[in-house]
Amino acid sequence: MRNPDRPSFARAAGLLLTFRLSREELARLDGRHLALGLACTWLVGVGRYWDDPAASVWRKTGLGSIVYAAVLCAFLWIVVAPLRRPGEPWLSYTKLLTFITMTAPPAALYAIPVERFVSMSAAIQVNLWFLAVVASWRVALLVHYLSRGVGLRWPAVIVATLLPLALIVTVLTYFNLADGVISIMGGLRERGETADDGVNGVLLVLALLSYLAVVPLLLAYGVLVVKARWWQGGPRRALPR
Repeated sequence: MRNPDRPSFARAAGLLLTFRLSREELARLDGRHLALGLACTWLVGVGRYWDDPAASVWRKTGLGSIVYAAVLCAFLWIVVAPLRRPGEPWLSYTKLLTFITMTAPPAALYAIPVERFVSMSAAIQVNLWFLAVVASWRVALLVHYLSRGVGLRWPAVIVATLLPLALIVTVLTYFNLADGVISIMGGLRERGETADDGVNGVLLVLALLSYLAVVPLLLAYGVLVVKARWWQGGPRRALPR
């Protein structure tokens, strides 16, 4: 029999994606939600390439999306965990992975075969907009989760959100991988046929902002970690794992 205290996946996902899941409900997400979240992550991974005849067999399996979610979760956990002050709710890797996989449904936009309805150049622009919408939505959800679910203060929430983004973009740009990653994430195809598809402009803006922000964010992160270790405030009630 289903535990009435644990929200169904559909209800929990709907409330989460609309920023309405309470702290208590976030804390009650369990292995059932994780399993269904992984299934959603796999499905949107399959949907990203279902109509792309040039995609490799590995990409069409959708398993790459699950690997990506697991690696991203590990990176975020490493960044966020030291910001937690004594007495604040513990952030487990499993809880964070559950949250990340439950944000997968918006990526179903990538499964829309826009290339079949418009020219390739127009399809690239539409897919870039899809990528911007999904990425912005997920970043906003991460801010919501770190604030409400993890209980971080706003300075820590801002740094924990922006620092991983800046580091990822900086590293990808340094190794000339950013263009390929955006193409994969956005499902951009046959870009060689389009001289100016807007991707270069997006990369330039992201790279510039990341380069300018990464050092100040690292300094702010160090200060917040030190403050978290030295904080002697009263303990807060730990939420169930």
